[in-house]
Amino acid sequence: MVWAILALAGVCTTTSERPGTVASDSLATLYRSGITWQEFFAGAKARKEMWRDNFDRGAPDSAVVVRARAVAGSWRLLAVAEDWCGDSANTVPYLARLVDQVPGLELRIVDSKKGKWVMERHQTPDGRPATPTIVLLDPEGNERGCFVERPAQLRAWVAENKPKLSEDDFQSAKMAWYRKDQGHQTVLEIVELLEMAAAGTPRC
Repeated sequence: MVWAILALAGVCTTTSERPGTVASDSLATLYRSGITWQEFFAGAKARKEMWRDNFDRGAPDSAVVVRARAVAGSWRLLAVAEDWCGDSANTVPYLARLVDQVPGLELRIVDSKKGKWVMERHQTPDGRPATPTIVLLDPEGNERGCFVERPAQLRAWVAENKPKLSEDDFQSAKMAWYRKDQGHQTVLEIVELLEMAAAGTPRC
């Protein structure tokens, strides 16, 4: 299948050849169908070491945690992710560590079958549904922000450098960027989404 070939190449794009739809267009319903980080990690079969290592070293900056805790109310992160996806493995573990330290924030994870319509609604700048897609929900289940595939700094780097590199060199350089950043930019963007949502100016 095409999606499996893309996975082996480190590309986290899903295609119409991967079956699966969601019965309801309700983000709240989809969130409730999701699993916790612990359940997701226990069931992960691909990139297990990467998922574990990123979680183990993924403690967020204390100043960013303070900002997240200062946001009033209860908030939920709905993550559409796949264990084979390198971008997912370099995003979700850091969010799980953030959630552990912010009482008003929760995380649930669904796969790209259940979350297909969410990815199609929030495509990448170059028009792809991709994992991870992260949606910020308020207590009523309304969407208040989103994060798609990669942090902005990495997206800018990819746009500039991917055309110049072979696929192998691109994947190596991308993963090196992730290792150096250790989730800092991703967590910072999620906390900024929280702050903007609380201020009544959601961003997606």
